[in-house]
Amino acid sequence: MPDVVVIGAGLIGLATAWRLASDGVQVAVCDPTPGAQTSNVAAGMLAPVTEVEFGEDDLLALNLASVKAWPAFAGELEELTGQAAGLHQTGTLSVAYDVDDMSVLRRVADYQSRLGLEVEVLSGRDARRREPMLATGVSGGVWVPGDHSVDNRQAVATLLRAVELSGVELIRRRVTRVITSGATAVGVQLDNGDTVHAGQIIAAAGPWTSQLGGIPEELRPPVRPVKGEVLRLRVPEAYRPALHHTVRATARGFSVYLVPRPGGELVVGATSTELGYDTRVLAGGVFALLRDARTVLPVTDELELVESIAGLRPATPDNAPVLGPSGLDRLLWATGHYRNGVLLTPVTAQVLAETVRTGTLPDLGKPFLAARFGH
Repeated sequence: MPDVVVIGAGLIGLATAWRLASDGVQVAVCDPTPGAQTSNVAAGMLAPVTEVEFGEDDLLALNLASVKAWPAFAGELEELTGQAAGLHQTGTLSVAYDVDDMSVLRRVADYQSRLGLEVEVLSGRDARRREPMLATGVSGGVWVPGDHSVDNRQAVATLLRAVELSGVELIRRRVTRVITSGATAVGVQLDNGDTVHAGQIIAAAGPWTSQLGGIPEELRPPVRPVKGEVLRLRVPEAYRPALHHTVRATARGFSVYLVPRPGGELVVGATSTELGYDTRVLAGGVFALLRDARTVLPVTDELELVESIAGLRPATPDNAPVLGPSGLDRLLWATGHYRNGVLLTPVTAQVLAETVRTGTLPDLGKPFLAARFGH
């Protein structure tokens, strides 16, 4: 019998399992398609500063702690596996296409500066100096040196190798329900009817958290799926690198991001629609992404479209994750990371591993209890 069962083998579940196994804990992870859902679709931005929203101070603190943790986290993974973890420390350039876009970007930059975050407002000329292929119409930008990116697919592959090397048992089955005895979680039931009992359960099922059976309705966190479509483009040798940094752009009021990968790939994202568990890629979403990408990066027209894919982000009412105690003894949440799943992978694993080890949620995780939703 494992000490801990983790439900879900995305980046959050895999990292948490690996961190626990590194502490000598016997861990099993249940997922029919490890790493192939939400974590496979993400663009992998580490953007605590660029994505800061008014009033999200606790989330900002968590995000900043996690971006700071990423280099050591990646280094540990690489040392163990001999594989790259996919961290690219390039900085991020936010750009505005027209003067109206720039006025919005400048207000955000003022807010970021008031919070003590490192940002630098640039003219259109200075933005193009950093990224020469940007459209001549780009009116200005904001340089954020501390926001980076991770190749999410590379990170998944390396974490899968890490959990294997650390002795984690990977059970390629879907968990249908949490097994309880009174008010205590004692195991999970799989989709083939088998059961796995454990001393602790960690639910890292992302947007599928609300579909787990066996949990009282009043204890379920309000996690819902939000669809995001992403494109992957291949940059011909003649145009490489199309971008040196992650670029987040506002073009005539529409937002788009472009994340370069070593090797010539450019990831473009992302739409945001609430259509339940629908992961179809729709023509309108592809059109909107290409329209906005080519507005700020005209060379987009010359790039090969190699993939269009949609995934589901696990969103909560306040856009922040749900971490720690669930209201059932021995069941912990690690879900609801919305846009920040890749960013929050190291700190979530750290917070959950410490909770298992000590029985107490660390202070960094306390603002993210499910109880904040009235549970």
